Amino acid sequence: MTARSPARLALALALAAVALAAPVSALPRLEQPWPARDAVQQQRGDTVRFPSSSPFTPDDIDEDGAVVDPTEAEGTLFLPPGAHAPRSIPAVVMLHGSGGVLWAREMTYGPQLAAMGVAALAVDAFAARRERGTAFIDRLLNITETMLIADAYAALRFLAARPEIDPERVALVGFSYGAMATMYALNAGMARKFVPRGPRFAAHVAFYGPCIARFADSTTTGAPLLMLYGTEDLLVDRARCDEIASDYRWGGSDVTIVAYEGAAHQWDGSWGRRRVGRNLAKCRFRVERDGTVRDLDTYIPMFNPFFRKVILGLCVGDEAYMIGGDDSVRERSNAELGRFLARAFARPR
Repeated sequence: MTARSPARLALALALAAVALAAPVSALPRLEQPWPARDAVQQQRGDTVRFPSSSPFTPDDIDEDGAVVDPTEAEGTLFLPPGAHAPRSIPAVVMLHGSGGVLWAREMTYGPQLAAMGVAALAVDAFAARRERGTAFIDRLLNITETMLIADAYAALRFLAARPEIDPERVALVGFSYGAMATMYALNAGMARKFVPRGPRFAAHVAFYGPCIARFADSTTTGAPLLMLYGTEDLLVDRARCDEIASDYRWGGSDVTIVAYEGAAHQWDGSWGRRRVGRNLAKCRFRVERDGTVRDLDTYIPMFNPFFRKVILGLCVGDEAYMIGGDDSVRERSNAELGRFLARAFARPR
C-alpha cells in the first residue's frame, strides 16, 4: 500500500457515504400511498414573504421584465423534516382557487408533500393584495390571473435561492382559478415576461381549471402539463380543454388529461355536495402576442377592472355549478399527481 492509499481510501468512503445518503432526500416517495390527512395536521409551515408584482394583464409588463406595481408576496412553506444536502429537495408551488387558501386543500397538501420529501409553498395571492379587495367579487375583478402568475414565478425565484431546493425540480400546481394561472404560466411568452432570464417550472398541474384563454403564440416552456377534472364539473368545458391541450402539445409540451367520472368541482375540499357561484365556462379569451387579453365574443381588451367587469358580465352565466369533496376521487388524484411529479422530477432538464 502506498503512502497515498489511506487518503484515497478515506476520500472514496466519504464519496460513497454521500452517494448513499443523497437519495434519501433526492428521491421523494411520491409513488407510495400518501400519508393520511390526520397524520400530518400537526405539522405547521412557516410564513414567508418575497418580492413580486401586480400587473393587471401581461401587456402591463415591459419587454425587459421590469417590475410593475411592486408587491410583497406571501405564502406558507412546508419543508421535509431533517437536514438536507444542498440542492437535494424538489418543490411544489401551489396557487389557490377563487375561495383563497383552504385548510382542507393547500394546507393539507403542503404537509403531505413535505412528509414525502417534497417542499411545498402555498402562495396566498389574496393576502398579499388585501387593499385591492376582500369581498369575493372584488377580489376576482381586481386580483387577476396575471398577478397569480407573477407570484408563481416570484415563488420560483425565492425557492431557487434557498440552498436545499433543487431549482431544476420545482413544479407549479394550481386549483380552479389558480389552475387557470398555472396553465397560462406554461406559455413561453408569459414565462419570458415574468422571468426573462432565470428558472422555469419543471412541470405544471391544473386541478379542475376552467379552460378559458388560448394564446396567439402557443409555444410553451417545454414542461409537461397534467390536467385533472370531474365529468360533473360545469365550470370545465371538455371540448375547450381539448383545444387548449392541442395548442400546448403543438407548442412543445406533453399534456395528459384525466377525467374522474361523476366528480364535481373541488373534490379535494371539505364541503359536501352543493351548488355555488356562477358559471364562466362560456367565457373565451385570447392572449395576443404583446400580452393583451381580449374577449373573443366582443373583442374588447381587458385593460382594467371596469373592462374586466363588462367582459365577465357578458359571458358569465347564471347557472350555479356543483362542488363537493370526494375522498375516493381525492385518493385517485393524489396517486395521479404523485406519479406525474415523480416522472417530472426524475427527467433530466
